[in-house]
Amino acid sequence: MATFSAVELIIAKREGGELSTDAINWLVDNYTKGVVADEQMSAMAMAILLNGMNRREIRDLTLAMIASGERLNFETLPWPTADKHSTGGVGDKITLTLAPLVAAFGVAVPQLSGRGLGHTGGTLDKLEAIPGWRANLSNAEMRAQLESVGAVICAAGSGLAPADKKLYALRDVTGTVEAIPLIASSIMSKKIAEGTASLVLDVKVGSGAFMKNIDRARELATVLVQLGNDAGVNTSALLTDMTTPLGLEIGNALEVKEAVEVLAGGGPQDVIDITVDLAREMLRLAGQPEVDVAAALRDGRAMDKWRAMISAQGGDPDAPLAVAKESHQVLAEADGVLTKLDALAVGIASWRLGAGRERKEDAVQFGAGITLHAQQGQPVRKGQPLMTLLTDEPVRFERALDALSGGISIDPNAVESTKQIVLDRVTA
Repeated sequence: MATFSAVELIIAKREGGELSTDAINWLVDNYTKGVVADEQMSAMAMAILLNGMNRREIRDLTLAMIASGERLNFETLPWPTADKHSTGGVGDKITLTLAPLVAAFGVAVPQLSGRGLGHTGGTLDKLEAIPGWRANLSNAEMRAQLESVGAVICAAGSGLAPADKKLYALRDVTGTVEAIPLIASSIMSKKIAEGTASLVLDVKVGSGAFMKNIDRARELATVLVQLGNDAGVNTSALLTDMTTPLGLEIGNALEVKEAVEVLAGGGPQDVIDITVDLAREMLRLAGQPEVDVAAALRDGRAMDKWRAMISAQGGDPDAPLAVAKESHQVLAEADGVLTKLDALAVGIASWRLGAGRERKEDAVQFGAGITLHAQQGQPVRKGQPLMTLLTDEPVRFERALDALSGGISIDPNAVESTKQIVLDRVTA
């Protein structure tokens, strides 16, 4: 491998220059090994944030991060593979419903997921609310479960894209989280290394999402789809609304409960709709465009896969879930239509109640969170409960209520409405 100077590469990108494939490979390899220091990679991350990268540079950065570790391969499985990645939101329990639903149609779902940090929840935290369920599987265990069940949701092993793990932590403390080349290469290095043949990206848009406006979300989705397809993974993206929470439950055990309701043929319509839309897209990419997805929720096939998936990882699908010790109701202050139920405000409130964590090493309260009694666009009456706040520690209620201040609006003159969840679709 050619040798470069980290300082010269930083200056080149600072001045708006283009980094060669060899330069990017050298930079990522030597940062992973500790030769390039954190402060140097911090400067490079800021230069990338300010000046961007072209399509070739982003592809090279992604491939270099994949090459820093191992790459899984499921090509010898007897059925196609498909996965979904969400950029994160509030009440986003869709992975829980989606993996078993897609697996019910003979498409294997190798879903590597993460934990929550800040106001967005993590899939692994939600599943760990199920007694006995374990997140950490070896590659052999993951493959065996795909062969026997058809779906697995687990933590990414330490061998997948270790360069991304280092750079991800650095971005969080250097004000460079928003850089689209860094977001895109982070997401796609893990997903491509995971070994799936097709991938659907759920790019959230709105106050509770990472991308606040649709133009930025579409830009990110386009880069992600290009990266996937350039790497030989059949990739598309849906832009979905995150101005208001998904479903009625926000919090770990609460979201598991709601996901099970959907798998049993019930649950809130918005959760059903986005689950079905994403499943159709995953199945289309996997070569099954003409199946009745919703039927598998109604007839129990998806629920059977859920139970098998949870049991295979040591969980008891029939065990009672954690329930918070304390509750506090927020009441409607007027008659009218709930015209604003801000996803970010609700997400922060749930986080402050104990459903999320401020540092990666913090524990979460499985029973903490928020149960909504009305969704945005629905009529409410004065004194009606809008939501119930749940926690084990009543001292948390005050800060949660502060987070909700300004996040709720009721308009006596507005008319009832339903939200549009899928805003756009991005393909190659």
